Amino acid sequence: MNKSELVSSMADAAGISKAAAEKTLTGFLDAVTNALSSGDKVTLVGFGTFSVTNRAARQGRNPQTGKAIKIPARTVARFKPGSKLAEAVK
Repeated sequence: MNKSELVSSMADAAGISKAAAEKTLTGFLDAVTNALSSGDKVTLVGFGTFSVTNRAARQGRNPQTGKAIKIPARTVARFKPGSKLAEAVK
């Protein structure tokens, strides 16, 4: 499912226009992005938790040459599914 399909599904489920559903989705994405950017986490009970985690620097290998390379430390976004979502996917 892509963004436009998600917007259509949201509009149908809520009985609102596609434009209103797209504004709602954009607002949600902006709110989650801003929270994660400031180091907060976003928890939606039953659905899951968006959080930020740090990955340490580590050694890796170039698969073509086999040469060792340094992979720098970085901060990444993470999603952990909630119990209802995990159960629905089973």
